[in-house]
Amino acid sequence: MSAREEILARIGKAVAGAADVEIPRHYRVAQQVEDLVGLFAERVDDYRAIVHVLPAAEVPARIDEAVAGRRMIVPDGFDRDGGWADLDTADGVITSCAVAIAETGTIVLDHGPGQGTRAQTLVPDYHLCVVRADQIVAGVPEAIARLDPARPLTWISGPSATSDIELNRVEGVHGPRTLEVIIST
Repeated sequence: MSAREEILARIGKAVAGAADVEIPRHYRVAQQVEDLVGLFAERVDDYRAIVHVLPAAEVPARIDEAVAGRRMIVPDGFDRDGGWADLDTADGVITSCAVAIAETGTIVLDHGPGQGTRAQTLVPDYHLCVVRADQIVAGVPEAIARLDPARPLTWISGPSATSDIELNRVEGVHGPRTLEVIIST
């Protein structure tokens, strides 16, 4: 028996027969926000992303304009034809999202339909994400409540960026250099 197995066996023996205890989850929730779309757009813009707030009817034309001339990865489940590329030749990826957080300007992918794989969303230099207004919540606790913890989650707060030792901003090191977000109202 390994040390790990021995420790786990001792823990199992110690808690055998103990009652399950419910842990209260009284998380602070965001203040009531009147304009979730406006706040989300403002915060995403603060991260140096390109942001468009458009009526749903105008979204397809904006997508066509954004991806014109680019070889795009279009994940299964994203409602769009053509433009397919593989990871090695792609200029960018277009996705939907699982949820978006107004307070932090964060987009969360759970890599479900239309959201691609983790590699598809981190390797290309350009990421176009379409966010529906009904996917925007005020804060992180509300987002967590909508997510399945068993799914892989990617949290995106602006284009990939870091700073070198002299605090010079460098973009595109750990993911797409350019993030463009279309908010469909």
